Amino acid sequence: MKVGFIGLGNMGSAILGGILKQGSVAPSDVIVTDKAQMAVRKAVEMMKVTAAAGNAEVAAKADILFLAIKPQIYEPVSKEIASCVKDGAVIVSIAPGKTLGWLEGLFGGGKKIVRCMPNTPALVGAGCTGVCKNDLVSDAEMQQVLSLLGSFGKAYMVPESLMDTVVGVSGSSPAYVFMFIEAMADAAVADGMPRPQAYEFAAQAVYGSAKMVLDTKMHPGALKDMVCSPGGTTIEAVRVLEEKGFRSAVIEAQKACVEKSKNM
Repeated sequence: MKVGFIGLGNMGSAILGGILKQGSVAPSDVIVTDKAQMAVRKAVEMMKVTAAAGNAEVAAKADILFLAIKPQIYEPVSKEIASCVKDGAVIVSIAPGKTLGWLEGLFGGGKKIVRCMPNTPALVGAGCTGVCKNDLVSDAEMQQVLSLLGSFGKAYMVPESLMDTVVGVSGSSPAYVFMFIEAMADAAVADGMPRPQAYEFAAQAVYGSAKMVLDTKMHPGALKDMVCSPGGTTIEAVRVLEEKGFRSAVIEAQKACVEKSKNM
């Protein structure tokens, strides 16, 4: 099986790195291209993959073709490669807001297409990816794609109607979490803690809390209640967060993100 990448930016490189680390595809079976030749040279030197002469060559040789490019250049790239895509190949798109129907229109129909939404924690092997497919992709082919996407974190099939929700709750949400960590660290600095140490404490607290949710399967509210002793420090902090509209701010921000995705 040949795997092709058009685009080697942060996300493309993260996906490629995860696939190779998992070992399900050999470097010799990966062919790549990017408009930035430096990115291609880096991939060839560090990952031992094969550089293509251009987008058309990748499309012609890949059994699974990752389009790891910006949404705004999908149209010119699709025009360049539509007639070159290998028969039976599965095209995997990571473009937010671009539906399966829109993608099918770009490639003229009759193409196997998977739409996915990864997030930046893929860079450290802790990504979360929502995935959907068109009717031409078989269950066996979908399992191949899910296995590749699972090499850098978790990958879950969702109905296409939820893909914009995936953008809000997973694709874009690392930015919200980074802001939360930064704010907690700022408060610790204000109380006298050195900034590097403040980032360590804040980030580890978020990491550990997320791990508790995933490992215990307990409701987040129940885990919160375990920390909130009667008349204690934690419930006082929770009171202020509620007073300032913490939950509402998160909900409204995420809904705005989803709406933006729907209209891209």
